[in-house]
Amino acid sequence: MSELHATLDIASALPVSRCVAEQASDRPEAMAVASGCGNLTYSELDRRANQLAHHLGKMGVGREKLVGLYMDRSLEMIVAALGILKSGAAYLPLDPAMPLERLEFVLRDADVAAVITRQSLQSRLPSGSWQVVNFDRDRELLGQYSTQSLPIEIGPQDLAYVIYTSGSTGQPKGVEITHTGLQNLIAWHVKAFAVTSEDRASHQAALGFDAAVWELWPYLAAGASVHLIDETVRGNPQKIRDWMVAQRITIAFLATPLAESIMLLDWPRSTAVRTLLTGADTLHRRPSSKLPFVLVNNYGPTECTVVATSGVVAADGSASERPSIGKPIDNIVAYIVDEHLQPVAPGTPGELCLAGPGLARGYRRQPGLTEEKFVSDASVSGGRLYRTGDLASLLPNGEIQFLGRTDEQIKVRGYRVEPEEIVRALDHHAEVACSAVVAIDDGGEDKRLAAYLVTTPGSTLTAGQLRSFLQSRLPDYMIPAAFVRVESLPLTNNGKVDRAALPAPDDSNVIREAAYVAPAGIVEQRLAGIIAPLLHVDRVGANDNFFLLGGHSLLGTQLVTRIGEAFGVELSLLSLFDHPTLAGMAREIERLAQEKIESMSTQEVLQALSQGDARNQ
Repeated sequence: MSELHATLDIASALPVSRCVAEQASDRPEAMAVASGCGNLTYSELDRRANQLAHHLGKMGVGREKLVGLYMDRSLEMIVAALGILKSGAAYLPLDPAMPLERLEFVLRDADVAAVITRQSLQSRLPSGSWQVVNFDRDRELLGQYSTQSLPIEIGPQDLAYVIYTSGSTGQPKGVEITHTGLQNLIAWHVKAFAVTSEDRASHQAALGFDAAVWELWPYLAAGASVHLIDETVRGNPQKIRDWMVAQRITIAFLATPLAESIMLLDWPRSTAVRTLLTGADTLHRRPSSKLPFVLVNNYGPTECTVVATSGVVAADGSASERPSIGKPIDNIVAYIVDEHLQPVAPGTPGELCLAGPGLARGYRRQPGLTEEKFVSDASVSGGRLYRTGDLASLLPNGEIQFLGRTDEQIKVRGYRVEPEEIVRALDHHAEVACSAVVAIDDGGEDKRLAAYLVTTPGSTLTAGQLRSFLQSRLPDYMIPAAFVRVESLPLTNNGKVDRAALPAPDDSNVIREAAYVAPAGIVEQRLAGIIAPLLHVDRVGANDNFFLLGGHSLLGTQLVTRIGEAFGVELSLLSLFDHPTLAGMAREIERLAQEKIESMSTQEVLQALSQGDARNQ
């Protein structure tokens, strides 16, 4: 096999908990973490994390134990994650947006010893054998413990964290990451991007997304400061840009769809941002040479500790040339092979396989699946090879071109989705006889999930009922954008669903919320003309729900921007959630326009009218 890799000595690398302790000793008053609610110095972060570690130790939690982290993105969340690592245990991020049924499955499947949460979330936490630490209720108790580090030796192969991803069996699967993998990520990142204590990094990713790991530990290990993006800013490209400029952020990660949107904006030359990292989905465009920062495209399955390959995206490439995913990071070895694990010639598509210290230990409590995906191979470092299931080819310059999947797995909004998990949930509905889920590419930059359903006789299912049913079982990103009713699922000769033969969603087969009602009035009609191409649908009725037609928060930010351009009003993303139908949005636009007119002088009204006439000519 032809190897693609670079080396970096991590034999002497310290666990991240030790790195933070050293920063607290050397620079106690330096800012470690900041948010709109306050900030923590390195000394404060280290002291509070040590107190939690002592408490966990008294509870019997230590090495190889798993602790659930059921908290919102906050200063306390970072204290809790660090405290878990300082206790010698590993943490399991649990996104508060996770449906309760999925939350309970993950907690029991992972066999957690304890869960750390906040008062506002504990009522949603299922009961179980695990112990619970409530950061608000137990504040005084935690404050009584020693602020010194526990005398624990953390081994390189000890478990650091577990993240659950979508599973092909219909159930999520837990990926076990060791301290060696985390240390390799940190050492490469600090070296590759010249991270110093002067850096100010952003933290934007949801807790259950492994990019959140990357946005946190390399910077704290290097003594930089981490700045949490406020929830009201996270999904809006313009607000993210303004926030980054105001906070003097120097290095940031944004998932691919957000990064592509933010690259289209004008940036002040005085911005402190020097590096924008992106990844988690296919990058479709190159940055403009006018941008004041470097764009770096990254690729990596959760099974390889967040990042496996990385590369700067040149601004002067051909517009038709899709950016590559770069080259393997330090100590990661990449192979492109055929179905027999034999190397393919450069330029020939093959499966991308990875080896090196970044590889996960395996899947939690699933030895069969671990053996299937982590192949034993004496010719590679560590004797293991992870089969990613991704298609790739080697470019003449040594970089890797991502080409798609070898199986049915889908990438949606940066998350890996196994269609079988959605099918399993749908098939539990009493009025669904059978189903299939596919990704639809409408030629845009984001894929949509479409569910094809054979319903029981006499079924009157609506899109809203199906969405509500799935919301209690699946994360938001796994809920299909369109539900399509079919008489039967087409099959191939070997009895599998023939996805290529499924009809395209259109007005004749898409299950809607209610009967179509044509838009009334100029505002509704103009709004329908904005929404239809954005969602790649033929028409939008007055009662159609933006989110039931396939909209989500990222598309919502685009819609809000286009509404502002078309109507001259600032409709917030929160208002879009409160008024998701076409008619509801139109009423809000009219209300905002009326308020704006009432606050304007006669001269301002006349000037606005003349500008509107000029735009319409």
